[in-house]
Amino acid sequence: MKIKWYGHASFKITTEKGVRIIIDPYESGIFGGAIAYGKVTDEADIVLTSHDHEDHNYIKDIQGKFKHFNQAGTHEEKGVKIRAIPSYHDTSKGKERGENLIFIIDVDGLTVGHMGDLGHILEKDIVKQIGKVDVLLVPVGGFYTIDAKEATQTMNDLASLVTIPMHYKTEKCNLPIAGVEEFTKDKKAVRTTGGPEVEITKANLPESQEIVLLQYAL
Repeated sequence: MKIKWYGHASFKITTEKGVRIIIDPYESGIFGGAIAYGKVTDEADIVLTSHDHEDHNYIKDIQGKFKHFNQAGTHEEKGVKIRAIPSYHDTSKGKERGENLIFIIDVDGLTVGHMGDLGHILEKDIVKQIGKVDVLLVPVGGFYTIDAKEATQTMNDLASLVTIPMHYKTEKCNLPIAGVEEFTKDKKAVRTTGGPEVEITKANLPESQEIVLLQYAL
């Protein structure tokens, strides 16, 4: 599969059979320009949105006849199996920022986990429910979500072999959150792709944990 990072928490996964999955598209220019990544206008077959905030749920610019999933449960579309697991956007069981969906996507013999705007450490029962994750897309910026330390624990709890950080401060994200350096500074296996996309297959999975840094596409 190919994984492309648009920016913020938004990705496109393209499967070996060409199924296109877009996750958490943002509305460009919102929050007074704090989210300055460009518009997500690609075609999709499946769109997943983890919660109903403008920087994660803007599907109006996406092209194609896609199926949109934004509810907890088990879903299947075009041979892609998706589990949407309830969690929270904060440490107060949603009282501050509401609920959040964790998407577990089984495709091409791999399990991909997109944490959305996860705001708390995963309870043991949720870790067990999720199971092992091959590729983890996890917020690391803190303030609105888990921070670098909590993201590291999440990565270890889910035993992901490839972890791609998201939802952190960049030149095009001026939210009061930390940069990715807070997450990577104590990590040994960090690989920078130099571009917005990485191809991951069962055959090329690393033997031990690796952090992969993508450049935002938009």
